[in-house]
Amino acid sequence: MIRLALGALTRLEILGRENLPPGGPLILVANHFSFIDPLAMIRSTPWPLEFLAGAHMPNAPAVVTWIPKVWGVFPVHRGSAARSALRAAERVLAQNGVLGIFPEGGNWATVLRPARPGAAYLAARSGAPILPIGIDGLVDVFPRLRRGGRAKVTIRIGQQFGPFQVNGSGQERREQLDAIGHRMMRKIAALIPEERRGHYSDDPAIRAAAQGTEIYPWADEPDI
Repeated sequence: MIRLALGALTRLEILGRENLPPGGPLILVANHFSFIDPLAMIRSTPWPLEFLAGAHMPNAPAVVTWIPKVWGVFPVHRGSAARSALRAAERVLAQNGVLGIFPEGGNWATVLRPARPGAAYLAARSGAPILPIGIDGLVDVFPRLRRGGRAKVTIRIGQQFGPFQVNGSGQERREQLDAIGHRMMRKIAALIPEERRGHYSDDPAIRAAAQGTEIYPWADEPDI
């Protein structure tokens, strides 16, 4: 269904399939600019995927919010510590599964923002390597459809990196997780156009324009 939908609604190009490893354990990470980004991740990879995702989809139309429930994502309930979702994700990786996660933690902007600690935490806990994916053009799908056209969508698959370990506790541990998160986002940035790279752009003007997008809408709630 996803193959048919993206084929009908977009002009899709997938690059970098030669970088796909044989299988898991593996963590897929990608930029998150549109509520339909998971479809791109599913379409561009050959494995059954499990997702760690927000239980609520505030930026998606109500008519599609049933899809993650049918798929069976591990829901992260903002306002809780998400321990059950993290444990479920760890079990997938322990069984050589493939986990999809969008490190930014939501799609409230269309430029790259710093990662939340959840993806780095799972990478460090599981020892699973990370595969970056860059998604470009999905934000244009519905505007182009309203004008009677199809958006050009490009999915770029990068090279696997990791695994990672963290040591210590408290602030020291958080700094190590943040460093892993920044490396993830830089890998993703290399796979999308310069104007979308936000905080990870080499252009000072683009970085300056992205200021404020890093503010997490749920900053007062527990991290994931």
